Amino acid sequence: MKLLLVEDDVKIAGALHRGLGAEGFSVEVVGDGSEGLWRAREGSYDLILLDIMLPGLNGYRVCAELRRAGDRTPILMLTAKDGDLDETEGLDTGADDYLRKPFSFPVLVSRIHALLRRAAVGEPPPLEIGDLRLEPRRRRVMRGTTEIALTAREFDLLTYLIRRRGQVVSKTQLLAGVWEDGFDGDPNVVEVYIARLRRKIDEPFAQHTIDTVRGAGYRILPP
Repeated sequence: MKLLLVEDDVKIAGALHRGLGAEGFSVEVVGDGSEGLWRAREGSYDLILLDIMLPGLNGYRVCAELRRAGDRTPILMLTAKDGDLDETEGLDTGADDYLRKPFSFPVLVSRIHALLRRAAVGEPPPLEIGDLRLEPRRRRVMRGTTEIALTAREFDLLTYLIRRRGQVVSKTQLLAGVWEDGFDGDPNVVEVYIARLRRKIDEPFAQHTIDTVRGAGYRILPP
């Protein structure tokens, strides 16, 4: 299981990295909220451990941004703050659980396992196009027996297209559905990500899954 730990306290981060590693988890550590949000969006994790008091963006903002974008990765918030209002705010922004510092390491591990079990029970059915299989909860993509590593944005783009298989989806729809409403960057970013997807899910397997409909957008082709 791969975890993302967003914690700015170097001692705590180091201790958790070592301890969770000994428990068999693969742990990536970042110490800034903005970087944590970027990593969560671009990587693929089974669970996120998220401190609240962070430089850059605080944990509430990071959690809210991920949930607004449709990311359902389990989030366990960690904080030195005390009080029911803090816990309520954390849960209201979309966190799955909340643990106050200082906490017992065995309790933390138990909470992590509980969240992972809960996520597995509620796992939605896979999305399939021929031998291309996408598992939404685990955020995993397979082509036959080969696992394909996608960034979070690539995964979300592929999911959006597959859920609308057979439909022509415009660049504007993709920007609103996969990036966010009011996106004011370069709309050609869609073309960049479509090209990345093709290089990963199609070219190595001599397949053609994503069709370009000139002047209209993109669609997933039937197998």
